[in-house]
Amino acid sequence: MRRDSRLAGLAPRQLPPCLDRLRRAVRRGPPSAQLEGIPSGCARHPAGAPKALGVSGHGPRAGPAAHRDATRVTDITPELPLLGTVAIVGFPNVGKSTLINRLTGSRAAVVHETSGVTRDRKELVGEWNGRRFLLIDTGGVDIADQSPMTKSIAAQAKQAVGEADLVLFVVDARAGVTPGDEEVADILRRARKPVLLIANKIDDPAQESLALDLHRLGLGEPRPISALHGHGSGDLLDVIVDQLPGTGRVETPDDAIRVAILGRPNVGKSSLLNAILGDERVIVSDLPGTTRDAIDTVFERGDRTFVFVDTAGIRRKRRHRQGIEYYSELRAREAAERADVALLLVDTSEGLVDHDLTIADIARKAQDSTIVVLSKWDATTLGIEDIRPELERRLRQRPPHIAVSAKTGRGVERLLDAIEKLYDKHTARVPTAELNRFLAELRERRQPPSREGRSLNLLYGAQVSARPPRFRFSVNDPTLVTRDYGYWVENQLRDRFELEGVPVTIDFVPR
Repeated sequence: MRRDSRLAGLAPRQLPPCLDRLRRAVRRGPPSAQLEGIPSGCARHPAGAPKALGVSGHGPRAGPAAHRDATRVTDITPELPLLGTVAIVGFPNVGKSTLINRLTGSRAAVVHETSGVTRDRKELVGEWNGRRFLLIDTGGVDIADQSPMTKSIAAQAKQAVGEADLVLFVVDARAGVTPGDEEVADILRRARKPVLLIANKIDDPAQESLALDLHRLGLGEPRPISALHGHGSGDLLDVIVDQLPGTGRVETPDDAIRVAILGRPNVGKSSLLNAILGDERVIVSDLPGTTRDAIDTVFERGDRTFVFVDTAGIRRKRRHRQGIEYYSELRAREAAERADVALLLVDTSEGLVDHDLTIADIARKAQDSTIVVLSKWDATTLGIEDIRPELERRLRQRPPHIAVSAKTGRGVERLLDAIEKLYDKHTARVPTAELNRFLAELRERRQPPSREGRSLNLLYGAQVSARPPRFRFSVNDPTLVTRDYGYWVENQLRDRFELEGVPVTIDFVPR
């Protein structure tokens, strides 16, 4: 059956407006727009506390956006092909995020007792018995909330549904079947798309009889599992890899430039990533902290591949609370650890504040090369010259700085050029002969420190590693190297070999 007619044959009985629009949207097609026009969610319960439908999925894209197909959250063996895509469908609090984490073996989806903590679309890789597949986790939607944030989450959920190869419909078996479950099951059943019915929260084998009630949804045999404890997850993975179409996909190359986007909440991180990708992959809102998860997105430009990690905004320690914000901050730090280049976003309307320096220190400790991105440039009357002195004075690595307006796109191409250039420096090696000529110049340029009549002598040096660069300088007595002199040598090295923004490590060792 053609994709544009998957839901065309639904029973004529009256549907709730949200589900009726889903039926008509899929019938209209084309596939890329099948799910447009659906309201922000469908009620699980017709009365009482409003519930919502959260959807996740992934599938092939065509056209100029194809370079954004693959994202990677976990390190997977490059030669293994990706079999296909899986969508997760279910209402809040049925355990979707816990199931995703169980299937992918990661903590990439924030799991918390608060309803709807998954806000952004994340593409994750699962591997089972040497076979891999993709999942996308998207935000749950509360139909009682008609805010722009809720509508943005809903739009991403709708897109994910239209892209799936296989659907996992997750139901809380302990709560039983609800009218909302029945309506969603009706749509999925008539969509003629493979569906696995997941009876979640069967935490004890003695409770498996609770899954029997789910037969009336008409989606085949319910599969009892406990996403929390892992019961039944192995059998489920067997079925998933057997039912996927087996289409391969090009993996992220080893020389991909991994970029972490760091900054305070609401400084414009998600807007910047969307401006780069040309696709609203992450949710943008005026509310601080709307990106709670670190999301990997692959982006190709010419012959270079970028892996962008859009991180949760980092809050001051005295402000953040335990729970979601704690795990989001932890994930941002982990993203910096996985990156080669960190983009430190600074709100130009506020200038460089102390908290920005704290975030810059996260990048420094992670050994990331750093670019300062002056965000929201369209909303300020300042010039680069007004900001440059403060940046050079307060940031030790003397990182390059680029003014960007995500709203207008100004500076985005220049930023990408700067990332490529900085990455090349991050991975470069200085020839030993050239490095030793540099050390000879240093000996002539400044009197070395001395103590008790004994002077420091820079003898010879070599670069011992790259990504980032690390140098070993042999001296007559390392204890003679003062802090001031060590900083001076580091800055001279940056100037000579154009290493501004690169975390340089120099080890002074005895001969």
